[in-house]
Amino acid sequence: MTRPMPGRRKNAMGLLVAAALLAGAAQSAEAAPALEKDELKLGFIKLTDMAPLAIAKEKGFFEDEGLFVTLEPQANWKVLLDRVISGELDGAHMLAGQPLGATIGYGTKTHVVTAFSMDLNGNGITVSNEVWDLMKPHLPKGPDGKPVHPIKADSLKKVIESFKAQGKSFNMGMVFPVSTHNYELRYWLASGGINPGYYSPENIQGQIGADALLSVTPPPQMPATLEAGTISGYSVGEPWNQAAVFKGIGVPVITDYEIWKNNPEKVLGVNNSWAEKHPNTHVAMVKALIRAGKWLDENNNANRAEAVRILAKPEYVGADAKVIANSMTGTFEYEKGDKRAVPDFNVFYRHFATYPFYSDAIWYLTQMRRWGQIAEAKPDAWYLETAKSVYRPDIYLKAAKALADEGKIAKAEIPWDSDGFRAPTSEFIDGVSYDGRKPNDYLKSFAIGLKGGQKVENNKVAGN
Repeated sequence: MTRPMPGRRKNAMGLLVAAALLAGAAQSAEAAPALEKDELKLGFIKLTDMAPLAIAKEKGFFEDEGLFVTLEPQANWKVLLDRVISGELDGAHMLAGQPLGATIGYGTKTHVVTAFSMDLNGNGITVSNEVWDLMKPHLPKGPDGKPVHPIKADSLKKVIESFKAQGKSFNMGMVFPVSTHNYELRYWLASGGINPGYYSPENIQGQIGADALLSVTPPPQMPATLEAGTISGYSVGEPWNQAAVFKGIGVPVITDYEIWKNNPEKVLGVNNSWAEKHPNTHVAMVKALIRAGKWLDENNNANRAEAVRILAKPEYVGADAKVIANSMTGTFEYEKGDKRAVPDFNVFYRHFATYPFYSDAIWYLTQMRRWGQIAEAKPDAWYLETAKSVYRPDIYLKAAKALADEGKIAKAEIPWDSDGFRAPTSEFIDGVSYDGRKPNDYLKSFAIGLKGGQKVENNKVAGN
């Protein structure tokens, strides 16, 4: 039988335990760097790939890092970038090309950096019902009578030619000149022999010599613009492709996973001056977002149903949960009723999705050069220097190390020894191989697009 502890001894033991706890708390407080700022306002656009921000807030990951975060939807990508630059926002969910475009001075000139990649994949290309009906006769069919995927742009080329013969332009929407959606749409079109047009310093419409005319439309407005007949198709993130299916106004023909398997998509962007002023806060923010990415993908996407309910809230994406779930839970619906398994349509953690690879940045820079947003030829070294000035794996690894030390992530989940380059890949719809170490060789491999010393002068491609 256990004898009761005498009162004096019991009190002494309690004091010792309390002292030990206080000492441990003091050590933890001493180990955690002081935050320069603990109240943050972060911007986003109403797309499902803003999920890491919503999850970091809803699951308390920001608070665990001592951060009190307000998430604020923005009207469009330009407004979002301008507010990060002005300091009205501490950071934002950004198109991967935005920090790069701003830093090299395409549009607004400001040094913007990213230490966190938010996701892989997540976009699609949708066409109107009219265009789909014209494409279908040119598509190969499988044994089940359904179109064979991936659908190549060759079938759309015939439609564009018929529009041209009738004296009609073929108009398509994308979300921003330096968006993933613009470059993926251009890549897909060009792979089918369709020229998506060039930019020049004097003509920033991006329609020089174009077979298909691409223009900017904010993501939530895409379905309505398609339904109005202003555009015949668009490239956008979810849930706005699936929204076209639910509304019965269009058909998604291809996902970006099929254009470039496991392509990088959004990033967390902050003004470089903000990053220099708030280094500890920056690391804390990245820590919370890494945990959010892990939560979204862990246990084979077991948390996605809960994530869909969160994203459907009006303060986040605000779309019907069924529309969001159509892609967020590992499937994608093309033509109405043609739902197919695409388990990696949205990736937030797998495949080192959160790590800011230099080779990802360089791919975007090659596309800026390919279409004339970078007007002059640049040496390979310039691409790497620019990537290193914007993508900050050093900050990411500080955050990841802290999480690993705290036991919140496994060490195997982070590419600690990476040199910043993914392995060369040819997992593109046209089979062209990409090696981020050789950007100019990559550009030379395309039949359509600027290469070498070429540039656009007087609305024509000149030089060689």
